[in-house]
Amino acid sequence: MTSRTSRTSRETLLTTLTPLLAAESRAEASAAGVEAGDLEQAVWLRLLERIDEDGAAPERPAEWLRRAVRAEARRARRAHARERPYRGEPAPVPETASPEGSALVAERRRTVRAAVRRTPGHCPRLLTAMLHPDDPTYREIAGALGISQGSLGPMRSRCLGCLRRMLAAEVPGTGVRGRVP
Repeated sequence: MTSRTSRTSRETLLTTLTPLLAAESRAEASAAGVEAGDLEQAVWLRLLERIDEDGAAPERPAEWLRRAVRAEARRARRAHARERPYRGEPAPVPETASPEGSALVAERRRTVRAAVRRTPGHCPRLLTAMLHPDDPTYREIAGALGISQGSLGPMRSRCLGCLRRMLAAEVPGTGVRGRVP
């Protein structure tokens, strides 16, 4: 009876978490350079391994799932950065393969960094921390800035809104149907 109840609760947990995992994986996949399905599969494997080891699901499954997706995405980014093609296999062409592409990417980064420095209040420190290449978590950013983790989301929203308005004034917008006026 216990194994049947355990199997039923496990199936309920998996059914409940499926839409959340799909959404989180789609959100993280493009930045990680992997497909959302691969990310989902890695997280399902982590969850099932954890359930088999402990015999119980995480206390807060939704939070655990979000952290697991971000951790798998970071792992995928690190692996992608270290991978090298075999001899005879064509190397992947980077987005900045041309000198013009490299110059445009560098100019965009300079523009964003300069706008970040001009934002008011705590925004420069917060946005700089969020743009850090190590991809810190909210907990790490809040600890580094000495603010509560709960206030980080609203503060981030205000700072990004300010940055968006600053950049909109500097970068020409598009006209009707994407045409530049």
